[in-house]
Amino acid sequence: MRLTSRLRRAAGLLFTHTLTITLTSASLLLGAAPSHAAEPPKPVEGSWVAPSFQFHTGQTLENLRLHYVTLGDRSKPAVLVLHGTYQSAGAMLSRDFGGQLFGPGQPLDASKYFIIIPDGIGVGKSTKPSDGLRAAFPQYNYADMVLAQYRMLTEGMGVQHLRLIIGNSMGGMQTWMWGGNYPGFADGLVPMASQPTEMASRNWMMRRMLVESIKQDPAW
Repeated sequence: MRLTSRLRRAAGLLFTHTLTITLTSASLLLGAAPSHAAEPPKPVEGSWVAPSFQFHTGQTLENLRLHYVTLGDRSKPAVLVLHGTYQSAGAMLSRDFGGQLFGPGQPLDASKYFIIIPDGIGVGKSTKPSDGLRAAFPQYNYADMVLAQYRMLTEGMGVQHLRLIIGNSMGGMQTWMWGGNYPGFADGLVPMASQPTEMASRNWMMRRMLVESIKQDPAW
């Protein structure tokens, strides 16, 4: 067996193991028992627009749009689900993630919880540089993305408390920030595939290369 095949198999086993632990932890926290994969309910799309949004740099942007999808009844306890880098809300509805969480009898059964999955700033149907501003778009970071999520929930959706925040990778980093920036807003936090530490090593190098490749593109 080639090395690459072994690595792929190991990565797949690690993901399966991590997801199993996460589902078990969420089940214990929420008092629900895990079950086999089931089809989640049909998502409902929506958008919230901030008339004026100030970023951490002091820059402001008019009519910042944050798109989201929801599952379930707004009267139920709310759960915020945060996607990873370069993903969108739709990625969290896949059979391997949402199919293990949001269906009948599953840990985040959408008949018992109101599931909210936003597109982060810069991706999906939320406001992003490629909408027109390109390099003139305000510089933003995770803190800005979390602030936008907070404002969307409180100002746009009337949600003042969350039963749970669960996020993967970049969404996991934002979950950590939620706990620090808005302590007590959620009963529980489930950050997956992330650590509350500064980015470093190959991950940092890859992102630096992507940033520089964009900045040095004359068409951008």
